[in-house]
Amino acid sequence: MYQAKNVYLICGLCAIGGLLFGCDISSMSGVIGTAAYKRYFGDPRSYSQGGITASMPAGSLTCKLFHRGSVLCKTALQVGCVLWIIGSIIQCAALNIPMLCIGRTISGLCVGIASSVVPVYMSEIAPKETRGRVVSLQQWAITWGILLGYFLQYACSWIGGGGGPANPAQPESAFRIPWGLQMVPAFVLAACVPFFPYSPRWLASRDRWDEAVRVIADLHGGGDVEHPKVLAEYREIEEALRFERREAVSGFRALERRRVLKRVVLGMTVQMWSQLSGINAMMYYIVYIVETAQIGSPLSTAAIQYVLNVVLTLPAILFLDKVGRRPTFITGSLFQMVFLLIAGALLAIYGQPNTNQDDSNITWIVVDNAPVSSAVVASSYLFVAAYAMTWGPTSWVYAAEIPPPRVRAMAVGISTASNWLWNMVLAFAVPPLLWIINWKMYVIFAALNAAACVHMFLFAHETAGLTLEEMDELFDSGRPAWRPNKPSRLDTLQKDIEQGNVQVSAPGTASSVEPEGDGDKVVSLTRIDTEPTK
Repeated sequence: MYQAKNVYLICGLCAIGGLLFGCDISSMSGVIGTAAYKRYFGDPRSYSQGGITASMPAGSLTCKLFHRGSVLCKTALQVGCVLWIIGSIIQCAALNIPMLCIGRTISGLCVGIASSVVPVYMSEIAPKETRGRVVSLQQWAITWGILLGYFLQYACSWIGGGGGPANPAQPESAFRIPWGLQMVPAFVLAACVPFFPYSPRWLASRDRWDEAVRVIADLHGGGDVEHPKVLAEYREIEEALRFERREAVSGFRALERRRVLKRVVLGMTVQMWSQLSGINAMMYYIVYIVETAQIGSPLSTAAIQYVLNVVLTLPAILFLDKVGRRPTFITGSLFQMVFLLIAGALLAIYGQPNTNQDDSNITWIVVDNAPVSSAVVASSYLFVAAYAMTWGPTSWVYAAEIPPPRVRAMAVGISTASNWLWNMVLAFAVPPLLWIINWKMYVIFAALNAAACVHMFLFAHETAGLTLEEMDELFDSGRPAWRPNKPSRLDTLQKDIEQGNVQVSAPGTASSVEPEGDGDKVVSLTRIDTEPTK
């Protein structure tokens, strides 16, 4: 069967898993302000709406709680696609809130699978020079899913002879059609999965070295198995695998080791801070925030935010590998904190209690003050822009690249579980928070961004430009996180191979050897001592 060989094509198609995540976010944000949704489901508010929204991340979290290590990416994605289609059908046919929650929970199982295996797979097939760019496609796909899903919701809100979202006679098809159409990307992804190559590191872990080197050559060496870059990467993988096997510890026992545990905890906290930044409060409930500002149409005004989210994720994709992970985390937290404080201060000073709560989901509004209302919405836009250019893509990249090879799938699953835990908590808590403490919610999220900034400065090592196999040396070196890194040893090894100072033979060649005993395939590595030219 044909196997795709272009890294960007493979990862772009694989990122459809992120598109599904985005579709699920906007599948709720695009309907909570429509007349048909409110009428059919009894105008859910506060805890009721929070429970509906939280059912999707609850499904994702459930999936991660039962995660037990490495699962073949291609199989996992196909199972996820089936779950997504089933969940979409149930949502489309939902007769009541419990049925809607069941559909969203099943769809959440798919998102939980995709959000774990896709970043791991991308990080393992991408070259180190562009790993950040490639894995960032996951976040970009999420933003596209949010945008496309939202505009589909908005377009369908005009079904039924006009009148838009506020039309009292709006038919049920205004929310059922979008919930049904969101299964289309799952069919596309399921059709593409068979053409993805296996991860070379997964193949190597199962001693399928000929296939592993062939995949590396196809992806990074133009098909040449003797290319210096291919041989150098092969050597790195082989050395790391032999080291892991000598330790003879895997599964949850490996996670108990301090050198591994600290990286797992770092991945968990990165995903935690990504959620506690407040981004999904903006994504899920931007309609409520616009209602608080009392400016324009909530659905049309909210659409601008989703466009910004897509457009401004692109600079991060292009420059993340050049700028680095640490500066991106730190500056992102600072800007997000500032914009949240501005919005909270404006609402605190110029807002007032909402005296007409019978037809609203909010308790605090800005009345007849267009400049302040515009500033509140603009601050929300700027917050989303800051997140899109920093934490949005970087959190997925960082959590996928820092775990040790043997426990990478399990560690990323645990860190992603942290993401979904806090996603679920916030999806449930934000409507009551807006109802009870209103503008103070912005201050809480600003304080959390300040804490994230300090934490990243103290503990987040720079990983840009290093191979996945070099993460052990980076995190075990004892150097403070703010110290600059040494050059990648892969570059040195590749240069030595090119100059003939080191010989590395690929599997299946005359120089490769098969040791007896543990079944590890190794390479012939010979240092050539050359005399200086006279």
